[in-house]
Amino acid sequence: MILMRLTSSVFWVDVRLREINGRWIASADTLDGPSLGLGEQAIEAIEMALQPFDGIVEELLASLPRSGLR
Repeated sequence: MILMRLTSSVFWVDVRLREINGRWIASADTLDGPSLGLGEQAIEAIEMALQPFDGIVEELLASLPRSGLR
């Protein structure tokens, strides 16, 4: 499991990422509980999990570690 803390100018979001059978699942913490995302690529799963943060998704994605996720 990969654990990440994505940041914006206002707050941070903890994201967990895992590959299962060639697909990725991401979980992002929200005030209403976890938001899940699925994708063939890790970035797709993360983007889907961040949908509740409409308006600052790009800023959160910009804080992704500079690994092979982009």
